[in-house]
Amino acid sequence: MRKHLWIHGEWKETTDYRKHYSPFSNELIAEVATANIEEVNLAIETASDALKEMKKLSAHERSSILYKVAELLRGRKDEFARLITSESAKPITTAMAEVERTIMTYTFAAEEARRIHGETISMDAAPGGENRIAYTIRQPLGVIAAITPFNFPLNLVAHKIGPAIAAGNTIVLKPATQTPLCAYAIAELFHEAGLPKGALNVVSGSGAIVGDCLVKHSKVKAVSFTGSPEVGSDIQKKAGLKRVLLELGSNSGVIIDENVKLDNIISRITMGAFSFAGQVCISLQRIYVHEHSYDEFIELFKDHTKKVRLGNPYDPKVEVSTMISKDETDRALSWINEAVQNGAEVVYGGNVLEGMLQPTILSFVQQTEKVSCMEVFAPIVIVNKISSIDQGISEINHSEFGLQAGIFTNDIETALKAADELEVGGVMINDIPTFRVDHMPYGGVKGSGLGREGIKYAIEELTELKLISWVKKI
Repeated sequence: MRKHLWIHGEWKETTDYRKHYSPFSNELIAEVATANIEEVNLAIETASDALKEMKKLSAHERSSILYKVAELLRGRKDEFARLITSESAKPITTAMAEVERTIMTYTFAAEEARRIHGETISMDAAPGGENRIAYTIRQPLGVIAAITPFNFPLNLVAHKIGPAIAAGNTIVLKPATQTPLCAYAIAELFHEAGLPKGALNVVSGSGAIVGDCLVKHSKVKAVSFTGSPEVGSDIQKKAGLKRVLLELGSNSGVIIDENVKLDNIISRITMGAFSFAGQVCISLQRIYVHEHSYDEFIELFKDHTKKVRLGNPYDPKVEVSTMISKDETDRALSWINEAVQNGAEVVYGGNVLEGMLQPTILSFVQQTEKVSCMEVFAPIVIVNKISSIDQGISEINHSEFGLQAGIFTNDIETALKAADELEVGGVMINDIPTFRVDHMPYGGVKGSGLGREGIKYAIEELTELKLISWVKKI
């Protein structure tokens, strides 16, 4: 199968194609187009020209298109789940959950398309404002450049496309090199749903060519990026005065207070640490357990981790399969070995079995180790002992990242203290930091990024606020 570029509502052949292999079986899935600068420029110009048609669409028409996409996706759930699994090695059950979430994401976008509004301003609240009325409206920015990662190839694409279309923008999407097929498949659904030609364009290829061109082009008015802090920082420097939304790295942590019933939370902890082999932006990477509960927790966590099923991602019983590439597996394994050489202990795992990195628990890990202070993006979690909640908060805050954090506690004052003092974009009380539903504001502080996703909040980021003031009587 050969997958061409998607520009102006049709397939466009190019001169360069890259072989796209399954991370699990290493079988050839497709040959995927690699765009050159001229083709990226064409996609941007096409999106710019399509703004005229998008402006003709009413809010209810944009909403209807998004509802139609959700409906079409619902009718092809199995097909899209298998596509996710084939190109990312995401276990099929987890892939199906991603499809369900994506349907909800487009549904939220359809609903929010009808709720884009401003507010009235009491002008006479200030001297000189008498005899005036004023109100604000929100208008689309124009052409949006979206750059998405491999780990949620369907739903994170939806978090870019959904709010952009809901707000009346057009979009040029660069999907992750490792997982481009879902983006092309969803573009076809938007075409079938009646989106004007050119309003959504998909161009795959290298970040150095496609990404740079999107970020620097004068007709692109905003860049929405999810990926590594290094690339995000580079985008911010190159974007100039464009609006920039960045969802970057994390090493999310959770605090477990004393007197918490560990049996009630251990399954949740295990899922948060190892779901999709830890390749989740808010994967649970650091666990800080009160010393009174530490020994019991370690044994319970180890027992549950042993039960995590590894294997073929098409097997509905499998929970963890191969990582996105052998290079990433080797990198993660080297981080484990480095931590062990510096005094960490392997509680469980630490080996590669038939190409799959075992879910790995480490203890006695120093703050300076890569598995602690950097984003591990692998099925690795550290468990360290703390003597107080203050120490746990300090440990979590000792990070260049601040996406989400969690705390399990039975004490309301402790919960409120954590909510106030944790330096993150979202605090989950009595839950893991891996929790996310698709309409909540989602984003981080410090090195974790700029702006917020979650459809309503992303629409605010992708629209311009305009003030309109009237003198009542001339």
